[in-house]
Amino acid sequence: MLPKEQNELLTRTGPGTLMGDLIRRYWVPALLSEEISKPDCPPARVRIMGEELVAFRDSRGRIGLIAEHCSHRGTSLYYGRNENGGVTCIYHGWKYDVDGNVLETPAEPPESDFRKKLYHPAYPTHEAAGIVFAYLGPKDKMPLFPSYEWMQVPLEQTYVTKALLECNYLQGLEGECDSSHLSFLHRAFDASPGQRLYQLDTSPVYETEETDFGVRMIALRKVPPDQQYVRVSSFVMPLSGCIPAGGRTGELDGFEVHSYVPADDTHAWRYDFGFKRSRPVREEEVHRRKQIGPDYRRIRNMRNDYLQDREMQRSRNFTGIEDFLNHDACATESMGPIFDRSKEHLGVSDKALIAVRRYLLRVVKDFQEGNAPPHLVYEGAHNRFPHVDSIAEVIPANVTWREHFGHLTETATVENRLAARSVRKVS
Repeated sequence: MLPKEQNELLTRTGPGTLMGDLIRRYWVPALLSEEISKPDCPPARVRIMGEELVAFRDSRGRIGLIAEHCSHRGTSLYYGRNENGGVTCIYHGWKYDVDGNVLETPAEPPESDFRKKLYHPAYPTHEAAGIVFAYLGPKDKMPLFPSYEWMQVPLEQTYVTKALLECNYLQGLEGECDSSHLSFLHRAFDASPGQRLYQLDTSPVYETEETDFGVRMIALRKVPPDQQYVRVSSFVMPLSGCIPAGGRTGELDGFEVHSYVPADDTHAWRYDFGFKRSRPVREEEVHRRKQIGPDYRRIRNMRNDYLQDREMQRSRNFTGIEDFLNHDACATESMGPIFDRSKEHLGVSDKALIAVRRYLLRVVKDFQEGNAPPHLVYEGAHNRFPHVDSIAEVIPANVTWREHFGHLTETATVENRLAARSVRKVS
């Protein structure tokens, strides 16, 4: 269980909250590139941690992320005109550029320099891998953008989806810190070879370790007579889980990164990003897109009971619900908007979840005491993290995962980078 005051601490992310201030020190997904697909296209609404913003791509292709409400009289800039280098409010013609500068106040006298005394709230952005990331923290504390492996592959070797989760972000994120639910929530009765591994041993042995990026989680399952199934996933500060998905066990050519960005305290945007190391992604591999409507809301949701089919539940899968995305949503949204963790009863199977919570609570406490958040780089070349990896493989029972996966170190080192490069070539 988690005491109510600690639950409040971790789940509240609005302006001025401790957890919100911590998350704002990192680059986080704000929207998909496709939402503002070309210069001078219509603006897009963005809601992050209770802040109402609009994003736009100006005439030069630069991306702006600015406060939604006009600094003049509060009209929404979502309805504005995006043209000629900025967004113009439809009420009185005030115009803003991507940096929040007020370019025009045409209703003021021609000689007025009023606009030069104003600044409209705006946030830095960085576009990578089909996602627009934003930094919402103090500008003098802005870190380098992390150059993860999955940000370096060609765009055609990546895929990304976005869907609204109708509950607190932490409920979604904690689902990424739990391998035992794979034996139940995602169980199919005509299981693939990889799925059967989860059914052979439904109570994995867990190991966890804190790293420079967050927490590494290792789930070990017995595979008779003399093997073990190793599933390595990672919690990456501040909002992401890396999981082995997108291929058959032992044959993964990349993995997926699931990020849970608070829209407010009772809603989150789930971004599922995957990549292939050696080839382009095929459209049929991104089956999740079929589960999401054009407004980035799931077709199967709590209002239609996730279109659960009780006959399917008897004959095809454990839930009677289609697709992993909807399984996860049902499990986490049905807890309620913000789950009261003081009422839960954790067991041995929750070891990895407990490790992540303890890590977060310590990081928040350290941050409150004035210490710098972890996993941030401000200068130099050390903004690559090749030891952030996610693996699912059957190995001999008498070999430890550490021996088998030598590049999975706790911190990034030169030797680690070389080992990771070797692993990628073998994959």
